[in-house]
Amino acid sequence: MLFSQTLFPTLRKALPASLIAGAALAIAPAFLSAGAASAQPITFNDSYIGAGVAAGVTNGGQSGDAATIGGNIQGRFAIPNAPVSVRGAVLFGGESAAIMPLVTYDLPVSSNANLYAGAGYSFADKEGKPSPLGNKNAPVLTAGAEAGIGRNVVVYGDAKWGIDAYKNSSADAVSFQAGLGYRF
Repeated sequence: MLFSQTLFPTLRKALPASLIAGAALAIAPAFLSAGAASAQPITFNDSYIGAGVAAGVTNGGQSGDAATIGGNIQGRFAIPNAPVSVRGAVLFGGESAAIMPLVTYDLPVSSNANLYAGAGYSFADKEGKPSPLGNKNAPVLTAGAEAGIGRNVVVYGDAKWGIDAYKNSSADAVSFQAGLGYRF
């Protein structure tokens, strides 16, 4: 049996329509800034640091595992002449933060916007206390979009999936982020 035949039906059952709608909102910035196609080289190869909101939308099923709304600080270091970036993210709530180094593959969709997907690891600063992405250390997958909306301004949005991200539970964590960044 193919991997996609077993994974996608499981994801469709596990992810409610609200999560799918949130993912669509997370990648909307790329399409809002997309222009007409041209023969010019397509590139958004800037580094940036930004801040915004983070919304954890899952619950680990245990006391103290409730979905958490908080903030995010995210950054991108673009690797010149390569379609990959090194990223960092901190998702914080009232009790804990999830700190993540990530590597992403970047797909340009216009001269000013990228879609990206990648992986990393989430380190909980206080294991057992809720953050927008669970309450324990866990592998993370991410997908999102980023777009330049001015000389030094970037808008970004993404979804992060923490695999087995809750203590005393096998539940995964999902969080959506959006924010503005300073591009350099």
